Amino acid sequence: MPTVRASVPGAAVVRVVAVGAALVTVAAGLGVRSAGSGDVAKYAGDALYTVLIHVLVVLLVPRVRPLTAAGAALAFSWAVELAQLTGVPADLARQSAVARLVLGSTFNAPDLLWYVVGAALAWAVHSRLPAGRRPARP
Repeated sequence: MPTVRASVPGAAVVRVVAVGAALVTVAAGLGVRSAGSGDVAKYAGDALYTVLIHVLVVLLVPRVRPLTAAGAALAFSWAVELAQLTGVPADLARQSAVARLVLGSTFNAPDLLWYVVGAALAWAVHSRLPAGRRPARP
């Protein structure tokens, strides 16, 4: 009798899901910024920034494991935040709105915690997706 394998999604399927997740994440970020204010909007935006980086990692590497993608997103977010201590992101932010959105301009230590929250949230969602919507583990 032939063995039946679980359906493993192709890279194209994973990428389509990742694009949808990226759009939802950006919409959530814009919604929080427009509807919220103060620390709530700022820190939710920080967490969603890391969620978006996680989704972009999945888009680039569709078979990445959830913990690896979350770790990469967290490392990138922390690197960007720590780079703000150099002043380089602030200089770039004055020249470009895109640089301001991606790199920020001013170091804020609590952001480091909120990036952890975003990475944990992304990991939790990614690791609980049905097998047909996320990469299989070898």
